[in-house]
Amino acid sequence: MRRTTRRILAALTACASAALFVTACTGQSSDGGDGSDQGKEVSITFWHGWSQDHEVKAINDNIAAFEQLHPNIHVKAVANIADDKLEQALRAGGRDAPDAVSSFTTDSVGKFCSANVWADLDPFLKKSGIDPAATFPRAMLEYSRFQGNQCALPLLSDSYGLYYNKTAFAAAGIASPPKTFSEFEAAALKLTIAEGDGYKQLGFMPNYHGYETSPTHYLGQYGATYFDANGKSNVATDPKVAAMFSWQKDLIGKLGGYDKLERYRTTFGEEFSAKNPFHTGQVTMSLDGEWRTASLAEFPVGFEWATAPFPVPDDQAETYGRGYQTGTIIGVAKSSQKQTAAWELVKYLATNTDALVSFANAIHNVPSTNEALNSPKLTADPNFKTFIDIAKNPNSSTTPASINGGAYQLSLNNFGYGYEAGKVDLAAGLAATAKEIDEAIDQAK
Repeated sequence: MRRTTRRILAALTACASAALFVTACTGQSSDGGDGSDQGKEVSITFWHGWSQDHEVKAINDNIAAFEQLHPNIHVKAVANIADDKLEQALRAGGRDAPDAVSSFTTDSVGKFCSANVWADLDPFLKKSGIDPAATFPRAMLEYSRFQGNQCALPLLSDSYGLYYNKTAFAAAGIASPPKTFSEFEAAALKLTIAEGDGYKQLGFMPNYHGYETSPTHYLGQYGATYFDANGKSNVATDPKVAAMFSWQKDLIGKLGGYDKLERYRTTFGEEFSAKNPFHTGQVTMSLDGEWRTASLAEFPVGFEWATAPFPVPDDQAETYGRGYQTGTIIGVAKSSQKQTAAWELVKYLATNTDALVSFANAIHNVPSTNEALNSPKLTADPNFKTFIDIAKNPNSSTTPASINGGAYQLSLNNFGYGYEAGKVDLAAGLAATAKEIDEAIDQAK
């Protein structure tokens, strides 16, 4: 999964019309009794978003292993399904709709659950003797449910951490990666080499239009909650939110200012290419996901590099090792007439340790169960192990599900763009953003 900020934002934008989705027809309902548990021959359809050859092969290999264990269940896998097409099929229901489904967009969970188009998996989990809290890391479990409805399960995940140029660190006399934001700031400044009105080398690109440097990824280091117990936005009242925005803007100022950084950012190459600014040495520290380890292997660089957890605020130093989490989700279509068979596939793909480990090894993602994270079969060199440990860290967090998808994240992003550019007041801007978030959620209900 190459789950970039731009890819997520595109998915969120496409998913903005939640009200229509919630009120849509979901097709004929069923209790899912298809006879597959009694040996009846059943064929099901599974829609997923993987499209690259090695990804499709990996998921097909797991499906083949599942069919060997369940010879009476036949799976037709359909690859490269975007969320908009998935939503249309689930809304329409009927014979052509899928039975098992997956999505790269965890922000869709709130819509899927509240619209009742993905089946509640709690009865299936209980019948299978699976305790979700004991099976999945807390953050992954959180992004796969909404208001008590476990309508999805995690299927591999992404962890975010720090990539750093060890060669540049050594040249600057920095012995180890920073653990707190004060250490991070000192390193970023020491690693920055000015050149004319630009940079020969930049310690870190903090701007929100930079690759993966979004407000939600930063807020993962603070443990922000986003909503209060009543479901109202607390971005204007949670001091961690204001602290993050203040920290980021302060760092921008110390590194040369917003305009200077933005000019430099326009010189960056594509994120998933050999021209990525970390690859080229234009930046010496980068916030990124575990997939970057595979990218650096594909596009070797001329310096020594390593990974570490991203730093945390100084007043939360004890939480170092945490990171933002997201991932793929998988579930059973509510409209499916073959829910028993579909659940068996979902259960296998989401909870079978060997299946998860082989899939994670093949596509360079983080496994999504506690057992798989600790499997000796998991390919985890020291740089990849960083992200395994982040996933296992109890302080790691995610963005919670909402009835209108990730619209609240878009509101936060838009505020961030204005605030970092000096166009918006912090307190007033966050208050307006909280109001915007609450109004959008009320409209989606």
